[in-house]
Amino acid sequence: MARTAVPRRLSWLVATIKETKDETATARTLTLEVNGWPGHQPGQHVTVKLTAEDGYSTQRDYSIASAPESDRLEITVQRLEDGEVSPYLAGFAEPGDQFELRGPIGGWFVWPENDPRPLLLLAGGSGIVPLMSMIRAHDEAGSQAPVRLIYSARTPADVIYAEEISERVRVSPVSATYLYTRGKPEDAASGAHLGRLNADVIAEAAFPPDANPATFICGPAGFVEAASQLLVAAGYAPATIKTERFGPTS
Repeated sequence: MARTAVPRRLSWLVATIKETKDETATARTLTLEVNGWPGHQPGQHVTVKLTAEDGYSTQRDYSIASAPESDRLEITVQRLEDGEVSPYLAGFAEPGDQFELRGPIGGWFVWPENDPRPLLLLAGGSGIVPLMSMIRAHDEAGSQAPVRLIYSARTPADVIYAEEISERVRVSPVSATYLYTRGKPEDAASGAHLGRLNADVIAEAAFPPDANPATFICGPAGFVEAASQLLVAAGYAPATIKTERFGPTS
């Protein structure tokens, strides 16, 4: 993902996997215990380093999914078949395993928990992960500001946190609009859209620009560019839109 420079030196910490949960066929959440973890803000990420027995090591960045906590955090990893880190984290890692972790990283793509404005979130695929951290933090802060989530996934089966989002829509000031880029009409839930994000969806599901929402977009580069352009065309000031994108090696 495109990241903000970190103004302080970060040390490698040891993360111990406490729990795992399969979110979809290719995405898994890891609950980690990290000694010395300083806490984080919603929207930040970490760098994970795996080291083989022969000394070879590799690193990848992953967004934090959990609301801020003192000594535990969650990351959700989408498995990439040609990846060096994600196949292990999303497929083979189990409670008790340990690896090195550095963070939190990022100071721009964050949601301040005292922000009273409406919260507009646009997610493409696994770009939902840092936005879920914001949704969870919003709930823990007791904020009554409305939240609108626009979530683009390939099919309903690819929606990460599907059950949790549904429950939050039921009991909190959160609304969710889904787009399925490769789904079939019979797969779409009531109110879902088939196809890619477009101006009609923005007009229907986003806040009007004069509501001055805190706006965050995260996902693949193409989705982020398209979503940003659609919001600007709808009247959003470019400077009010915060974006984070990822590529195939994230």
